[in-house]
Amino acid sequence: MSVPPQTRSVPLAASRLRPLPQLIFASRWLQLPLYLGLIIAQCVYVALFLKELWHLVSHTLSFNEQQIMLVVLGLIDVVMISNLLIMVIVGGYETFVSRLELQNHPDQPEWLSHVNASVLKIKLAMAIIGISSIHLLRTFIEAGNLGSEKATYTEAGVMWQALIHGLFILSALGIALVDRLSVPPNGKH
Repeated sequence: MSVPPQTRSVPLAASRLRPLPQLIFASRWLQLPLYLGLIIAQCVYVALFLKELWHLVSHTLSFNEQQIMLVVLGLIDVVMISNLLIMVIVGGYETFVSRLELQNHPDQPEWLSHVNASVLKIKLAMAIIGISSIHLLRTFIEAGNLGSEKATYTEAGVMWQALIHGLFILSALGIALVDRLSVPPNGKH
């Protein structure tokens, strides 16, 4: 008794693209050097984190509480930017270049199983708000020095940072609203 040959879901002739569509489709690989460059940037952030951590540890006994808090906020900022890089590298590559095929990998991030351009936009907007929040918190901590020679920021600089942070929040709300409005009432695309 013979086993019937496996049938292809897409005929071989239909899976071949004409030259122009094939070139356009293959152009997505031009993004690969960009993602590799972001991986190098990630390495730079790891070095920066280690440098700042060493700075904190080596000055533990000489720093006051505010100085320690500012360095720790700087460390958190580096981690959040690093997380943003990972989301862009992994999510962008998976969404726009090629599948990573991590379905059964034990370390697959939970968010990657349902990533698409819309989800990635919202996650990136939230990460940018988080980073902006850390920067604004650092500014507010240093705001006590406004008007003195030790001031790092001006009153106008603090105001602009707060306004820009508010615009980030409004932008994220706008992105989320547009995303929500683009989903049909039955929840299917």
